[in-house]
Amino acid sequence: MQYLSDNEEQSALLFLEKAAEVAKSATCERARCGSVIVKDGEIIGSGFNSPPGEHESQRRCACEKSSYDQKVTDKTCCVHAEQRAIMDALRRNSDKLAGSRLYFIRLDDDEKMTRAGAPYCTICSKMALDVGIAEFVLWQERGVVVFDTVEYNDLSFAFGK
Repeated sequence: MQYLSDNEEQSALLFLEKAAEVAKSATCERARCGSVIVKDGEIIGSGFNSPPGEHESQRRCACEKSSYDQKVTDKTCCVHAEQRAIMDALRRNSDKLAGSRLYFIRLDDDEKMTRAGAPYCTICSKMALDVGIAEFVLWQERGVVVFDTVEYNDLSFAFGK
């Protein structure tokens, strides 16, 4: 992992702000998240979290995560912002995914960006690895941090141990 500073940090914050704009479209009732995927300074994919296909019958945002069977590994009803950004990039710019960078942000109730915790989503990290995304970017307490996607995946699998 690498903490960014100076111009690199300012550039990353601009893309995190773009992800925050995307997050405003999220329809999840539990959290509002957004992601953008960037290659060579261009946004090649974007996504926000919401139920699959916006099928209201699939909405389970109000369910407590502890109510799900232990076999359910993703205890949210929504497609993740990272997943939607990857699918968007696959549809529109699949040739640019290899070596790209994924930015993720969550909004609070006032639509302000919130700092992220440790990497924890193996669903998103595995998808990112599979399509060739090189790096994940999070805004954490110590600043903007870039994770190699392999490291992000390893940290996600180790989360909570």
